[in-house]
Amino acid sequence: MQKKWLLVFTIMVIGAILCAGCTQQVSQSEKTTAKQDTSTPGYKTVIDSRGVAVQVPASPQRVLAISDGLIEGMMVILGEEDKQVGVGSTCVQLSYKFNYPQSEGPNLSYQNGMNTVRYLNPRLADLTLVGQSGQAINYETVAGLKPDVIIMRLGDCTLRYPNDEKIPKSIETLNSLGIPLVIIKSPHFYDSPNMSGLSDEIKIIGSVFGKEERATQTAQYLEEQVNMIKSRTRDVPEDKKPTVLILGLSPTARQAGGAGVVYGTDTIESYFIEDIANAKNAYQENAYFKTISAEQILALNPDVIVLSTAYGYHPAEELYNAPYYQNLRELKAVKEKRVYSMPYTPCNCDRRLEYPLDVMVIARGAYPDRFSDINFGQWTLDFYKNLYGVDETVAKEIRESQWFSWTSNDSVQVSST
Repeated sequence: MQKKWLLVFTIMVIGAILCAGCTQQVSQSEKTTAKQDTSTPGYKTVIDSRGVAVQVPASPQRVLAISDGLIEGMMVILGEEDKQVGVGSTCVQLSYKFNYPQSEGPNLSYQNGMNTVRYLNPRLADLTLVGQSGQAINYETVAGLKPDVIIMRLGDCTLRYPNDEKIPKSIETLNSLGIPLVIIKSPHFYDSPNMSGLSDEIKIIGSVFGKEERATQTAQYLEEQVNMIKSRTRDVPEDKKPTVLILGLSPTARQAGGAGVVYGTDTIESYFIEDIANAKNAYQENAYFKTISAEQILALNPDVIVLSTAYGYHPAEELYNAPYYQNLRELKAVKEKRVYSMPYTPCNCDRRLEYPLDVMVIARGAYPDRFSDINFGQWTLDFYKNLYGVDETVAKEIRESQWFSWTSNDSVQVSST
């Protein structure tokens, strides 16, 4: 009898080891993106951002993506978007609008703004939501969706901060469900912000679906766009570099007595300014998303201001004309009309596939003469076309959904009310 129980116990242990959800840590020397696991028919091993080997179905059919758009965007590119069964953020589901009163002239009304992937894959709006910013993941809902693989991005709004105690708990609980869990880490989850990690994320997602070549092509294309921008500014001497302030015109910051939020030297935004655009971050403190006063912004007096998507979209007109920012009219960037808006990307807690657009806004704003040969409006359309494989008409519609048509005169970005 004891031998029989020993045999049963041994079989159970072996089964647990071979289960689809089990993982193992691999050394850096062993780390590869994906490999066939011949010991478990129908499965392969994917090495995620942690260096963990995860057994996933060779051809996953039900995928739960927990991110703010990067995973969903790659699924569109890979032609796998119909396999998504749930989302981890409202940011990929909603359509937005914003209104801005001006001291002079009509109000500005922005309609139908949305995440790029929400436009490209409308069915996301109807998928089951398993989590959102500031709230715990609903594990019962996750289990009920019966995904055969979960891809979760750390650094997006649902699981945003590296020191968040919810993260190890979330990973532990999801692993306990017995569902293969592939984790990717966004750029600010590393000690030194840079974009090489995002290329790795793209390749890991490609390996989940067995489309490594297409994923590698996507990563290379994004890197090529950024390298082109970097090559145009790399020879600027130190004493000729303009100062650039990335400023979030947050209404929450105004309610707290500040004027907006800024990004310090330890952020990916600062990396864009200083390491890629070769300009100077006007805010030289080591801080992330810090609220500062109008007096502090006036003291910085940057040459260029780039408006981020902090709590909504913010057009240059808001800083130029809104009555609640009249105390910033003496800024050099405002007087010289060197204020530019990033494309609208809801809940932009970390960078996504469209990050070269942000880099171009910064670099072109800092050095307009060095990019004068580029038709910015057409460049953005070509970017969407090459990234997502869409035609010119769809590219224009994507640009409209990101309220980015200020880059061109061929479309009206705002409506007057």
